[in-house]
Amino acid sequence: MTDTSAPGNPNPPQDPNGEKPAAPVMRVLGQYVKDLSFENPGHAPVQSQPNIDLGIDVGATPHADGNGLFEVSLKLSAKAMADSKVMFISELDYAGLFQLQNVAQEQLEPMLLIEAPRLLFPFARRIIAEITREGGFPPLLIDPVDFVALYQAQVRRASSAGTPTQQ
Repeated sequence: MTDTSAPGNPNPPQDPNGEKPAAPVMRVLGQYVKDLSFENPGHAPVQSQPNIDLGIDVGATPHADGNGLFEVSLKLSAKAMADSKVMFISELDYAGLFQLQNVAQEQLEPMLLIEAPRLLFPFARRIIAEITREGGFPPLLIDPVDFVALYQAQVRRASSAGTPTQQ
């Protein structure tokens, strides 16, 4: 997972009257495939269950226009091996454009690296399943991902390395 570096929060967490904090809002403005590849180097009948190596990476970057806009990217990669032969390699970079309003600065990173990928994941999962099926293999159905655990692991790695995560 990658860190975010956002300029100051353009929408401070309070309503216009300044009485009580306004509720945080996350809007999905769009979702799209940034990059997709499927390689089938040697499709041969396989007698054994393939070993699948799965990789997941999440990144968030502030949009150049600001206004609480962020692009969140969910990268899924899968490599299937059977009998020391590569069956297929699939890579997907699926992204969404999110607008955040009334989000406290300390909640910005968790919303971008936990909640946003949680919304993107079912669509990315379906694309991976379809592309592997279209490649001549049974659909690869990726198990649900615990984005909270991935984020916590990132925070632990950053703190053990002595570099705090950016918020």
